[in-house]
Amino acid sequence: MTELLPLFLNLTGRDVVLVGAGRVAAGKLRQLLAVGAHVRVVAPEIADEIVEIARDPQRTSLQVHRRAFVPDDLDGAWLVVAAATPAVNRDVAEAAEPRHVFVNAVDDPPNASAFLSGVVRRDGVTLAISTSGDAPALTALLREGLDALLPRDLGAWMARARAERIVWRRDGVPMDERKPRLLRALNDLYEATVPWLNAPEDSWL
Repeated sequence: MTELLPLFLNLTGRDVVLVGAGRVAAGKLRQLLAVGAHVRVVAPEIADEIVEIARDPQRTSLQVHRRAFVPDDLDGAWLVVAAATPAVNRDVAEAAEPRHVFVNAVDDPPNASAFLSGVVRRDGVTLAISTSGDAPALTALLREGLDALLPRDLGAWMARARAERIVWRRDGVPMDERKPRLLRALNDLYEATVPWLNAPEDSWL
């Protein structure tokens, strides 16, 4: 099994091609637009959901081309999402390889060089889970499980971590000392909200 490098991409303002325009492609389109990508959709048939998205006059970062895919569609692209038939996905992969463009082929690992993951986003924290395209249902289950395990006040954790980092950088705190310091700082959040934790033993009587 090929080992993958987990990576977060900044697609804001960058061109992404979406080949295919069915229900699954519509979901991928929403993901891409949500992270600020400029998306070109190419497909002979366009699902109503995508048509509705494209009708929004504010969607200047979206272009829809109702036709078959041609290799030149990938010129200038940073990423391509292939959500079409296996034959079309294969054509996309073959066109992408010499252009050095990564391909996310939906539910089609043989034609993929990049895999979109199950993602949890909350309060500035992003968790991504991948099974290399082999078990997407398991990816979804793990995503839901991790989401349930994250603290409800994760935003407070992020705020404290940001504040502590400013101090560490100012004071030149070595990297290997930062994790235990952060753990103590996060524990302090709860000690501050439950003042009786360190009170005398009979203070609750």
